[in-house]
Amino acid sequence: MENITSESLVKVFYYTALISTTLYILKMFLFAVFGGDTEVHTDFNSSFETDDSFDFLSIQSILAFLMGTGWMGLTAIKTWGMKSIMASAIAIIFGLVIMTLSAYLMFCVKKLNKRVIKDYTKAVGIIGKAYTKFEPKGMGQIEIEINKQLSIEEAENTSDETIEAFSPIKVVKYENNKLYIEKE
Repeated sequence: MENITSESLVKVFYYTALISTTLYILKMFLFAVFGGDTEVHTDFNSSFETDDSFDFLSIQSILAFLMGTGWMGLTAIKTWGMKSIMASAIAIIFGLVIMTLSAYLMFCVKKLNKRVIKDYTKAVGIIGKAYTKFEPKGMGQIEIEINKQLSIEEAENTSDETIEAFSPIKVVKYENNKLYIEKE
C-alpha cells in the first residue's frame, strides 16, 4: 500500500513542481519585460487596513511555496528514499521557508522604489548654484539640495542682474509652486 501511495505522491509532487515552476518563470519573465508590479490587485471590501509593503500571500510567494514543496517532496521520496508522510512534512516545511524568503525578497525590492516627497518650503534660505544662465527677472534651472536630495529645479531670478551658470545662488522665497532666487 505504501508503494502505491508513494507513486501517487511522486506524481503529485512532480506535476506541482513542474506547473508552479513554469508559472513562476513566466511571472518573472513578465516582471522583467514589463517591469513593475505584475500582481493582481482587487478591492476586497474589508473592515481592516493592511500594509501593501509586505505581501506574504502574493501570487509569487504562493508559486514559490508550491514550487519548493513539489521539488523537495520529489527529492525526499526519489533521492532520499523517505516514506510518504515524512517526505510530505519536509516538503511543506521547505515550501514555507521558500515562500517566506520569496515574500521577504519582494519586500526588499519594493523598498527600493521609495518616493521622496520634496518640501519646497524648506528650500528657502538654502544656497545652491545656478545650473543655467539667468537673465534679470528671468527663468532658469538651479541645482539645490532639498530634503537631503540633490536635484535640478526650475526657478526665477528676482534680481535685476544676470546670474551666470554655476554661480552660487540663494533661494529667497517659494510661492505659487515656484522657487525664487537671487545671486549669493
